[in-house]
Amino acid sequence: MLNKIKSDVDLIVTEWLKTDFINNGDLFVIGCSTSEVAGELIGTSGSEKIAEVIFDGLKPLVKEKSVHLVFQCCEHLNRALVIERSIQQKLHLEPVTVIPVPTAGGSMASYAYKHLKDAVVVEEIAANAGLDIGDTMIGMHLKKVAVPLRFEQKTIGNARVTAARTRPKLIGGTRAQYPS
Repeated sequence: MLNKIKSDVDLIVTEWLKTDFINNGDLFVIGCSTSEVAGELIGTSGSEKIAEVIFDGLKPLVKEKSVHLVFQCCEHLNRALVIERSIQQKLHLEPVTVIPVPTAGGSMASYAYKHLKDAVVVEEIAANAGLDIGDTMIGMHLKKVAVPLRFEQKTIGNARVTAARTRPKLIGGTRAQYPS
């Protein structure tokens, strides 16, 4: 199962890297139900082993696109986010006092908290793009105009995957002109 998950993540990351939708310094939010990846009901069978495989599989996004990974917690922490302290400080985000654990925060956020450099938790963010693994509802953490992406790889393990990017708002009406 872990080999399939690794392969699925690698395919999705490869598809992301082929796009021009993420750039140096972008915030990239990941919502992930490791239970759904394992084929179970969200919130019932979390696995930090699955989280590890996904976390490691996302590293090429950081290496090749210099994005900042942000990991969404589960509903028990109101979908707060795990982020590196340097980015939290740079963006002047207010930290909250909590440590995600598998049963309150989720296995993915718990794993990220332990493995990001100097991790901290914040309540909200406006990310440039993201990956929703297992219908975890990352939309609340994307910038205003989210655009779904249709990748060939549609699952990680047993979980559905939705990728999204954002774009600036189009304003001005019918007479306005926009760059192509």
